[in-house]
Amino acid sequence: MTDSAAPAIRALLIEDDERLAELTIRFLAAHGVDTRHAVDGPGGLAEAEKGGFDVVLLDIMLPGRDGIDVCRELRSRSDVPVIMLTACGTEADRVLGLESGADDYIAKPYSTRELLARVRAVVRRARGLAGPGQKTLRHGPLLLDPGNLRVEIDGAPVPVTSFEFALLHALAERAGRVVSRDQLLDLLHRSAEDAFDRSIDVHVSRLRRKLGDDPRQPRLLLTVRGAGYMLATGGPP
Repeated sequence: MTDSAAPAIRALLIEDDERLAELTIRFLAAHGVDTRHAVDGPGGLAEAEKGGFDVVLLDIMLPGRDGIDVCRELRSRSDVPVIMLTACGTEADRVLGLESGADDYIAKPYSTRELLARVRAVVRRARGLAGPGQKTLRHGPLLLDPGNLRVEIDGAPVPVTSFEFALLHALAERAGRVVSRDQLLDLLHRSAEDAFDRSIDVHVSRLRRKLGDDPRQPRLLLTVRGAGYMLATGGPP
């Protein structure tokens, strides 16, 4: 049964396993997700460039161009949420996927119900329907506009993914206070499994690069060793 109260979701699945793709598309369609399918990296990028998708489901092992490369190329052109589908379950593989610009990942073989839940979660964040309220936040040179998922530093726009925005907003709402990784996982509705594979750390590292915060001596996104992260109230000097 589909959820008629929620807006339809348009997904792009880039997956070379046609049997898996067929089963995934059929399940998602039954739950209100209209899914297009591409079978290789170049074809997936070409389809993604047409636009109109709410989320991209991206296999890592693809013919023509692997998923890591596709994700980096896609992220350079678009802020569409990306969920990596990976048969490589090691921490290093998952970190690599996140560092390439993915919002989330799920290991194969995956539960279609879990995949659907993650699709809905990233789309809600991207549409501004989950987590942050609509009030604009300012801290020093940093501005966050939840209504448009917009981040600015000294008036200059900073491109972020929906998950990066949600993470930064969670810290901004608690500026000056230490927020543990477990608290962030809970606030962002992530599983305890994510604490093991350092996904929060990877996203913070990406945010620092985008915000121009020196990773060796950060003055905006601070690491409190053994405790978590904190957004400095005054921002960088």
